[in-house]
Amino acid sequence: MTTTLFDPIRFGDLRAANRIVMAPLTRDRAGPGQVPTPLMAVYYEQRASAGLIVSEATQVCATGQGYLDTPGIYSPEQVAGWRRICDAVHGRGGTIVLQLWHVGRISHVSLQPGGVAPVSSTARRANAKTFTAQGFTEVSAPRALERSELPGVVADYARAARNAIEAGFDGVEVHSANGYLLEQFLRDSVNDRTDEYGGSIENRVRLPVEVIQAVSAEIGAGRTGVRISPVTPANDAAQDSNAQALFNHYIERLAPLKLAFVHVIEGATGGARDIAPFDYEALRRTFKRDHEHGAWIVNNGYTRALAIEAVASGRADLVAFGKPFISNPDLVERLRLDAPLNPLVQATLYGGGAAGYTDYPTLAAAAG
Repeated sequence: MTTTLFDPIRFGDLRAANRIVMAPLTRDRAGPGQVPTPLMAVYYEQRASAGLIVSEATQVCATGQGYLDTPGIYSPEQVAGWRRICDAVHGRGGTIVLQLWHVGRISHVSLQPGGVAPVSSTARRANAKTFTAQGFTEVSAPRALERSELPGVVADYARAARNAIEAGFDGVEVHSANGYLLEQFLRDSVNDRTDEYGGSIENRVRLPVEVIQAVSAEIGAGRTGVRISPVTPANDAAQDSNAQALFNHYIERLAPLKLAFVHVIEGATGGARDIAPFDYEALRRTFKRDHEHGAWIVNNGYTRALAIEAVASGRADLVAFGKPFISNPDLVERLRLDAPLNPLVQATLYGGGAAGYTDYPTLAAAAG
């Protein structure tokens, strides 16, 4: 029997009622102290019919913040705020994991404790903008992390993972994509270090692998996933000189851990799927080689038809949708029925209140 997009699945220690994933979506609606709000609980509860929700990117420490009003997972107040959200999602039968995030150089001094420079693998400033109290602003110049600071970065991720489980999340996704800190170490277009965390592919994957090993040791590999974006140019992360070899090696190093899932962005994040040639299937085969129960999640520009084909063909176990979940809290039902989708209101994507956040209608509400 052919597997469908709407069939349940178990992977690692996780389970999903269908193969449709709500991708992480930054919405900039956390409260003072980067604490998740009751309105955020409403937002996630509305979307709990997704087989798996991957939360918006959440900073693992105060220096990991790069955008205004994004939530954290390093204080007791933040943990308590997320607990309300997890309870709401679980109350609707949903499964939710927290995306662990450190933005690295994609930040601004106004968002950093004490107004200090952001940190990265490099001291080179990114040609990118971020969202601050003054609106979209050029990012600040970073400083390169000292070798002695890197164990502390790893510890921040492990602590954040433990906090996520304490808050009630079913697992975590380590964000090593889209030009943020861990990908700033991965790509030689950004990483200009001369120590054992720079230079060769083996050296450049060292910090991301250490992070994922530490997270897995803290909460279990069956509750740990990772996000990658091998060729996206997001956040001024230019193409690696050999992206295929880099990510082949990265997945080769991660495969023995038997993670719950790998979440791969195909092509340019939010853009063209064919921006650069890349053999994603080679990565999937490596990940699946000794771990049939790990899930391969695909993402970027998937239509209903393409998602159905990806799962039916075995090319993917689950398919992630981003912006369609913003404007369609009942996206699973709409995909099941092949019903029209609500249009997205761009003006309310970042910051604000309920407008453009929790007020998008379901099919049932629209019919009533």
